[in-house]
Amino acid sequence: MIEVPQAAIDLAKRFEGFHRVPKNDPGRAYPYVCPAGYHTIGFGHLCKPDHPPITEAEAVDYLSRDLITALNATLRYCPVLVTESEGRLAAIVDFTFNIGAGRLQTSTLRRRINQRDWPDAAQELRRWIYGGGRVLPGLVLRREAEVVLLVDCH
Repeated sequence: MIEVPQAAIDLAKRFEGFHRVPKNDPGRAYPYVCPAGYHTIGFGHLCKPDHPPITEAEAVDYLSRDLITALNATLRYCPVLVTESEGRLAAIVDFTFNIGAGRLQTSTLRRRINQRDWPDAAQELRRWIYGGGRVLPGLVLRREAEVVLLVDCH
């Protein structure tokens, strides 16, 4: 069984962050609305607005489960990644976690990956930088970090 690459975990933690920790309750995160307009808690876990606060350990548990879901979807839609480098898999697992399996499924990115057209796949990744109808600097940085993993196949 293929496990979630550590690089995917690291990317998700780095770019999601453990958000909305108030000064009066520093050990817990509360729900917030992410730049794309979704209610989120911890490290980018989608939730209802009234979700109770969680600890960082609980956030890591949510992230682990969310990344397993993203890994399974990534391998379902991009089966060539089974035989590619762990970096390539990590890049697309993070992408899938970030934007959702449905978007991967219908994307040109998916076609480029399954064709093993890595330069064009990198260009496709760079197109996914919008949230709430505008370019988000954090997504620009995240996509570039994914591109590095995608094209560096060592």
